[in-house]
Amino acid sequence: MRQGERIDDLMKSGRKIIQRDKEFCFAMDSVLIAHFPIFKRRLKVLDLGTGTGVIPLLIADEVEKICAIELNGEMAEIARRNVQLNNLSEKISVVEGDYRRIRDFFCAESFDLVVANPPYYPVKAGEANKFVGVANARHEFTATLEDVVTAARFALKFHGSFCMIHSAARLTEIVDALHRHQFEMKRLQMIYPKKNRDANLIMLEATVGGNAGSLKILPPLVIHNDDGSYTDDVKKIYGLSITY
Repeated sequence: MRQGERIDDLMKSGRKIIQRDKEFCFAMDSVLIAHFPIFKRRLKVLDLGTGTGVIPLLIADEVEKICAIELNGEMAEIARRNVQLNNLSEKISVVEGDYRRIRDFFCAESFDLVVANPPYYPVKAGEANKFVGVANARHEFTATLEDVVTAARFALKFHGSFCMIHSAARLTEIVDALHRHQFEMKRLQMIYPKKNRDANLIMLEATVGGNAGSLKILPPLVIHNDDGSYTDDVKKIYGLSITY
C-alpha cells in the first residue's frame, strides 16, 4: 500500500481492489457494465480504458483471457498491482497505452468481446480548465465516442460483441456511430436514478455484422428507491442480501 491508497472489497470471489483516495476510485457504472454481458462461452476480452482494473477483476471467472488497456500511467500501474493482489496474472494482462492507437498494441479482429465504460460528455469550447481529477474521466479529453467505437470494431472478430455503458442523452449519436462501424445493436437497457425520473444512462450490446431488426429492449434498471436505498435489482448485482 502507498500513501493515499486503500483496499476495498469487490464482493466477488473474495477479490479486493486497491484504490487511490480522491482520484482513482471506480463508480457504480463500472460494476453495472461488468454484469451486463452474457458469458455463453470462454471468451477473449478487451477492456478499453480499464482504470484501476475493476471490470477485469469482476468478470475474470467468466472468461478465458482479458487484456486491459489504460492511458493513464498511474492507473495502469494500480491495475497491474490489483491483478497481482488477486492472483490473476495468468488471466489478466494490463497494457499502458492509448486505444486511439489500438493498432500499435493488438492485432485486428482478435477478441470475442470488448467492454467499455468510456467518457460520457463532450468538452465544449472554453470548458477544459473547469475539470480536474475524477471529472476528467467523465469528459472526452482523451477519447471520444467515435474513438471508442472505432477501437472496438478494430479489435472484434466478425460477430463479436461490444458492451458499453454511456449517457442516455447520446443514444442517437451512439446508434449512428455503431452503424458506421458495422455494428448492429442487440440488447439495450435504460438506467434510471429513481422511478419517475428520466433515464440518465444506457447499457448496450452490439454485434459486428449482426442482423438488423433483432434488438431486445430489456426491463429498465432503477438504481435507488424513493428513500435513497438501493433497489433489489441493484442489490442483486452487488451481491447484497435482500430483506422483505
